[in-house]
Amino acid sequence: MSLLPKNDLIEIREVWDDNLEEEFALIRDVVDEFPYIAMDTEFPGIVLRPVGNFKNSNDYHYQTLKDNVDMLKVIQLGLTFSDEEGNLPKCGSDKYYVWQFNFCDFNVNEDVFAHDSIELLRQSGIDFKKNNEKGIDAKRFGEILMSSGIVLNDNVYWVTFHSGLHGGLNKLAELLEVERVGVSHQAGSDSLLTSCTFRKLKENFFSGSLEKYAGVLYGLGVEN
Repeated sequence: MSLLPKNDLIEIREVWDDNLEEEFALIRDVVDEFPYIAMDTEFPGIVLRPVGNFKNSNDYHYQTLKDNVDMLKVIQLGLTFSDEEGNLPKCGSDKYYVWQFNFCDFNVNEDVFAHDSIELLRQSGIDFKKNNEKGIDAKRFGEILMSSGIVLNDNVYWVTFHSGLHGGLNKLAELLEVERVGVSHQAGSDSLLTSCTFRKLKENFFSGSLEKYAGVLYGLGVEN
């Protein structure tokens, strides 16, 4: 397939509490054939900075990200599945499927957050009230995730993008001439863009080989 199907051929499937199990049933059916999983999340921003001694700036940035993710509540999570050639699942339909999970746990009236991050998410179309009312409980999501076949599976390859601290996904995709489908700063669209950008990097810069980068986090473990 092309790096990205046409917009009208992509369906970003909104997942809420009432259709969580139904959508995971589809995911269980596709993971064996489409084991490359690109993931993106939306969190309430950076609200704290770690103190202490760090070997270098990469260690500091990693600790900053980890501390904030550990402390804060996830708002949205996107998953894009693909096969070795970059094909996306259709699940028997005429559309290519991407999943976007919406969570109920974060509350703008009660929880800590970075104001600029929340405003950006609002402008991108995230409805925090709807998330609270219809979203998924993160613990329930975790329980179903553990039995889904996409974690603790040696045949699955996870693709993620380091953003927020060193430029953005949009800029990298633009440089590689990869077009976006959907809304920026929503997890489903961002996971799809991550998947397609990864595919372009693999074809143009990795010489088709991923072994050097397997299991490596940005800035940690690979000498340029």
